[in-house]
Amino acid sequence: MKKSTLLHLRIPFSFYLLPVFLLALAVSGQVDQGNFWISFLILHLLVYPASNGYNSYFDKDEDSIGGLKNPPKVSKELYGVSIAMDIIALIGAFAISLEFALMIFIYGAISKAYSHPSIRLKKYPVIGWLAAGIFQGYWTFILSYIAVTNTNLADVWVASVQIPGALSTFLLLGSYPMTQIYQHEEDTKRGDVTISKKLGILGTFHFTAVAFMFSSTGFFYFFMKEFSLNAAILFGIAMFPVLTYFSYWYLQVRKNTLAANFSSTMRLNFISALMLNSYFIYLWLS
Repeated sequence: MKKSTLLHLRIPFSFYLLPVFLLALAVSGQVDQGNFWISFLILHLLVYPASNGYNSYFDKDEDSIGGLKNPPKVSKELYGVSIAMDIIALIGAFAISLEFALMIFIYGAISKAYSHPSIRLKKYPVIGWLAAGIFQGYWTFILSYIAVTNTNLADVWVASVQIPGALSTFLLLGSYPMTQIYQHEEDTKRGDVTISKKLGILGTFHFTAVAFMFSSTGFFYFFMKEFSLNAAILFGIAMFPVLTYFSYWYLQVRKNTLAANFSSTMRLNFISALMLNSYFIYLWLS
């Protein structure tokens, strides 16, 4: 495998997508250990990297992209590897259940529609934004839940599952525009009109701040109701570093919009993922 192919798979970037899986784990109660490991590996070492690679192949970015500051030129190998990883993921998914495999297949299809030039959901601000938020949030939460609990879709239609699933999407719908904030120029070259491009740099910050406030409030009440007041308070404490850095960065951008750059975006992503992952692991273990 070429080094450029491996880099474009951006396997470490799965860390930033891990919170949704861990949230499903935290609210699941009894966990099927075998399914836990299979679903974890399928999502984070196959499905997400395959999606990254497929996206990179068709975008052919020259500037920084999520998890890769200086992307090398893509090759045909990247396309083949991403498709092969999707096929392996789908085969592995049948070891859990037909429903899980079907949901993995649909996730892969949407991720391809997001990037492929014949459809390219990415170029539509609202549709692309909704597709990313729903399928990386609620959809991934539900497929993770049925995997780790070894249940089926008939068992997820309860408030204790639907509410955190919906909240995960709401949180992603708020945070996703921030991942596009430094790519406005590159997106314009390709003709992609992202939600962040529509909102503008400061508008993206304002939009994310409001969405963060509502989703965090929703999570606070959910954790208080389903777990305890202490669990809800700890969630607020876990989110404090995220809010602190976000506020600091916002003030820097107000002074100079060039501060809305790749490095700052990745720093916010890292702090957010680190705190959410840590909190959900604590919640699961406790």
